[in-house]
Amino acid sequence: MSAILEGKNLTKSFGGLTAVREVDFHLEEGEIVGLIGPNGAGKTTLFNLISGVFPSDTGTLRFNSREIRGLRPFEICRLGIARTFQIVRPFLKMNCLENVLVGIAGREERETRKKEDQRDEARELLKFIGLPGEENRLAQNLTLIQKKRLEMARALATRPRVILLDEVLAGLNPSEMHQALELIEVIRSERKITIFWIEHVMGAIMKGSDRIIVLDQGKMIREGKPEEVVSDPRVIEAYLGEANA
Repeated sequence: MSAILEGKNLTKSFGGLTAVREVDFHLEEGEIVGLIGPNGAGKTTLFNLISGVFPSDTGTLRFNSREIRGLRPFEICRLGIARTFQIVRPFLKMNCLENVLVGIAGREERETRKKEDQRDEARELLKFIGLPGEENRLAQNLTLIQKKRLEMARALATRPRVILLDEVLAGLNPSEMHQALELIEVIRSERKITIFWIEHVMGAIMKGSDRIIVLDQGKMIREGKPEEVVSDPRVIEAYLGEANA
């Protein structure tokens, strides 16, 4: 099976700091792949390279067999890669329905469907991610978990084949984390979307991922099944500072 998303020899430096160093990765269609590593490991920078926020200095980046390195973020989004952000970024002065409509409008240069059809789709997405009846509520008045769900709805509105989730569990209580894990699995199973997922809640990402990639100081140090990764001395050392901790 060929990878739906694949990066080879990706490197990105900012001045004298190399944030991502010669990273190779791939996602198979339908996978949930976790991306972990200590703070400053290069995880969000890798997501920024994939989504076109920054161009990589070297390497190749292919989505659905097409080279996307150098494309602008909206071009990559329209091809089928959406993302959320570590710090949620809804349009605070817009209501929930309007936020999702932004995603619908952004997936094509010209959206030709009737406005009510677009609104019906946005309502369906709000219901799907757990915000039924909240369409007229301003985003600034939502709780943290509701803002995270709204951001996921806006990303789903672009009809992605791959979605990049950046710390969607951060700041949530255990019950909310459980709900978010269930939603991630439903997005994969019902929407047939491949998921690449950064998370620091180790128990959750180990439970919710098919495969784990580990970065440390910009380099990939391990890739494999969750049970293989969690027992690797290099991973333990990267997180705790000593291999026998």
